[in-house]
Amino acid sequence: MHDKVMGRLISSFKGSMLRSHGDAFTTLARSIVSQQISVKAAESVWNKIIFNISEISPQTVYNLENSILRNCGLSQRKAEYLQDLSLYFLNKDLNETIWYEMDDEALILELTQVKGVGRWTAEMFLIFHMLRPNILPVNDLGLKRALSIHYNENKPVSKNKIDIISGPWKPWRSVATWYLWRSLDSLPVEY
Repeated sequence: MHDKVMGRLISSFKGSMLRSHGDAFTTLARSIVSQQISVKAAESVWNKIIFNISEISPQTVYNLENSILRNCGLSQRKAEYLQDLSLYFLNKDLNETIWYEMDDEALILELTQVKGVGRWTAEMFLIFHMLRPNILPVNDLGLKRALSIHYNENKPVSKNKIDIISGPWKPWRSVATWYLWRSLDSLPVEY
């Protein structure tokens, strides 16, 4: 491999791999829960949600009292986002049947119509549910931190530098991103 850092990271995590978990709704819901918090904090909140809710589905989440979601550790805003996401699935405003035919940017545009689903959340969905191989979430703090550590002597990394570093990873930037995340936390990032 031409990228020695990436070669070392891949060797360090043999047996680990990026894989899809759950259905589209659950993946998007987990991504919303994980916004702007650490992997460990997100896992803790998600575990409280699944402990308190018998089934993670659009109908179940939509019917929940907001206070139940709040007691699991969600902010008022994130609880509202989950209920809005539920409504999109219940009303069939998101057309899952065509997602595999859509290119990455078109699917990101469709998903970001949902309140609380921004570009980062849509990118997490493309990486973890759709298993799109070439997603590079350039605004992800974990990715930036890992790139700083492994490629830039612990200095901040500009978008231009991210593009240069990630160029050789194409068309597998999602996989490279996942290995960089793994280098930061023993708990694998999963949605």
